[in-house]
Amino acid sequence: MSPLPLRTLAFAIAASMTAAASAASTTSLTLYRSDDAALFSANDDGGVQAGYAVAREPRELQLKGGMQDISLGGLPRYLDPEAMALSVEGDAARVVSQRLLLAQGPNAALGSLVGQPVEVLASSGQTLASGTLLRAGEGLLVQDASGRTSLIREFASVRAQGTFQTGSSLQLRVEAKRAGNAQATLSYTTAGLGWRSAYVGTLAPGDGCSMQFEARASIANRSGRDWNGVKLTLIAGEPQIAKPTSPRGAPAPMMYAARAKADVALPEQSTLADYRSYTLPSPVDLPDGSVSQVPLYESRSLECKRTMLYEYGGAWTSPQPILQRDYGTNYGNTIASILQFRAFDSLPAGYLRVFTSDRSGTPQFIGEDRINDTPKGDEVRVVLGTAFDLRGERERTAFSVDKAGHTMDEAFRITLTNASDKARVVTVREHPSRWRQWKLVSSSGKPSQQTTDTLEFQVTVPAGGKATLDYAVRYQWTDEDHPQG
Repeated sequence: MSPLPLRTLAFAIAASMTAAASAASTTSLTLYRSDDAALFSANDDGGVQAGYAVAREPRELQLKGGMQDISLGGLPRYLDPEAMALSVEGDAARVVSQRLLLAQGPNAALGSLVGQPVEVLASSGQTLASGTLLRAGEGLLVQDASGRTSLIREFASVRAQGTFQTGSSLQLRVEAKRAGNAQATLSYTTAGLGWRSAYVGTLAPGDGCSMQFEARASIANRSGRDWNGVKLTLIAGEPQIAKPTSPRGAPAPMMYAARAKADVALPEQSTLADYRSYTLPSPVDLPDGSVSQVPLYESRSLECKRTMLYEYGGAWTSPQPILQRDYGTNYGNTIASILQFRAFDSLPAGYLRVFTSDRSGTPQFIGEDRINDTPKGDEVRVVLGTAFDLRGERERTAFSVDKAGHTMDEAFRITLTNASDKARVVTVREHPSRWRQWKLVSSSGKPSQQTTDTLEFQVTVPAGGKATLDYAVRYQWTDEDHPQG
């Protein structure tokens, strides 16, 4: 081995397996939905300690009879030390105590060699110490065969008999009934892993509304280790996770299409307590620092509805009648572009990106919005943006209060303008909110919908022109509702 500068770590790895080598069976990984944008971001300053996952990892232990210490390495960076458990098949051994060594900085790889035989070399190639690595931190603590311990602070490289990983490691004191190989399962929870849905809708050309709908699962791995050939289950819903996490930087993720070990098929969906689960039919690879995507449902055509919405206020009512004339004067003039459709199946929370074709037939992005967890059959409503050619103006045209008669009258004019080359239908949605008891006195057009807190009108605005809507409401109350009026 050629000499290296002091404190530079180099490892010569032998082919022999360690006492903590992984068994041949498959690791299972259950991922929970994460709304933390840093997990899916291409920036390198994201909070990678977000997300939540449960891993069940098979391990093969090479045991000696009696009490012994073993090290299980290659673990992810953001573990919950209180949620780790090793179960050994049969009654071959029991765990007496355990200690988690976290992967931190340049010593992460060395930490995974704790408990293994190593040889520490100087830059000249001279052996500084050989024996069992007891600690890797501010220097290396090595115990030789005679029991003498050396602390080495300056070294060039480390040669190890076995394998090393760059993640955390779990140190276990185990009491074994007999010597030999034993199968075990290591279970733990970790941050740095999460998933969310990624939807793409492509609107069909024409005056109607239909779209090609694609549903995928985006899976982020910022955990500090690769996951190869894992059996993956995704949980949709919001289980409560009480322990807080704190942000920590990591390298930016690469976009990555998850490689299945067999032909990609759709996940198997089922109910899990109060949530939904999606189990992938084939093992997948999740490299560290990646965002992978797998199909969630088959692509399909959906009927939809487009709405140009001019809305003022919301479903809120004052605790008593509001008699001041200038109540609610910040109206705004933008008109929102809304897309609505029915969920064909359970749609886990995520983001929908919508495209439509331009004059040359090229799909162009026209808006994105979040979809919340939506059961089958419920309506999905997303805001794509604001319409460029449409504007609205709201003007109060009349207001009067009769305190003795316990009535109040208010009237508005809505003026809509359309700068495009075709007529547009705009939905005007008003929320009379001065008091809960009111009625529509007059309007220039018949309402398309009227509820206890909403008035809605459909107004056709000609191409390159404008249209107006006038309406008036009357509020009524009692002495108990407003003792001073």
